Amino acid sequence: MRVAIIAITANGAKLGATLKRDLPQGTLFVLEKHAAADAVAFSERVPALLARLWPDFDGFVCIMATGIVVRSFAPLLQGKERDPAVVVMDDAGRFAISLLSGHLGGANELAARCADLAGATPVITTATDVNNLPSFDMLAQDNGWRIEDLSRVKVLNALLLEGKEIAVVDPTGRVARYCAGKGNLLFVDDMEQAAESGADGVVLVTSGLLPPGVDLARTLVLRPVDLCLGIGCNRGTGADEIESVISRHLARLSLSEGSIKCLASAEAKADEEGLLNYAGQKGIPLVFFSSAELNGVSVPSPPSEHAFAAIGARGVAEPAALLAAAGGKLLLHKVKDGNVTLAVAQAGE
Repeated sequence: MRVAIIAITANGAKLGATLKRDLPQGTLFVLEKHAAADAVAFSERVPALLARLWPDFDGFVCIMATGIVVRSFAPLLQGKERDPAVVVMDDAGRFAISLLSGHLGGANELAARCADLAGATPVITTATDVNNLPSFDMLAQDNGWRIEDLSRVKVLNALLLEGKEIAVVDPTGRVARYCAGKGNLLFVDDMEQAAESGADGVVLVTSGLLPPGVDLARTLVLRPVDLCLGIGCNRGTGADEIESVISRHLARLSLSEGSIKCLASAEAKADEEGLLNYAGQKGIPLVFFSSAELNGVSVPSPPSEHAFAAIGARGVAEPAALLAAAGGKLLLHKVKDGNVTLAVAQAGE
């Protein structure tokens, strides 16, 4: 985590230097008159400084009054899934307050770390933490899962705090391990059992499309990011055609586009405009493999004479998907659809 440590007093500058020594990606900013060799001096007003630094850091430790920080950051806030962690400390080093983005942004963890380094008291106010309960947003973050509708986190966390029964459908088993017996959770095999249980809320962990009849108002959908799509395409294939092929075949498999981890192809496609445009529009990482790497993978489909003649690889879609999945399993053998060849693999744990 890239952390900006900001101090405006002499004592604050000393405390900031202590924190910087043990925060590997920390950068210390101090008011010009308190400048030191290991700090970046600034002379502008605090709101202007924080606005300037806001896009470049994952976390902020502000050694100053809480009111200054609240007023400075208020115009910059975008949402709990996007805002950086903000921790406030007094310049005597007595308290480290998790002020903003305690869970998803990591402010609770950062406050605890700063408190440990300074001998301060961490101040954590998120309800699940103070009641020694798990939180579903941290569950998702710790496992690298996507939250399909962030507003449902608040609903399900509230049910957890109230002791209401929550049905959990989780084929990975990770929810049970994370929650470790805390909370009124009922683990069931599928959404049909969840509905029959009469539970007040549902947590569903799935890479698949939602079955009909799901009560979205009380269901938190957590999506493992584990689908690796191997892609081959003819030169000049457009992003729209690639999108159409992917959407159609994932829907046929009842798989969600929200669980796509990456697109994988041959190095020869690293400049393919349509592929690059599709990945950029969707925010999906692209990985490319050499022909030697592709040829080193055993795949179920027969070799492609066309691919071998073009780039020296016996296949693209299946081996690329399996390489990206790093030991996972093939869910879709390669299919040729128009100008696109597609295979889908699910990454292993």
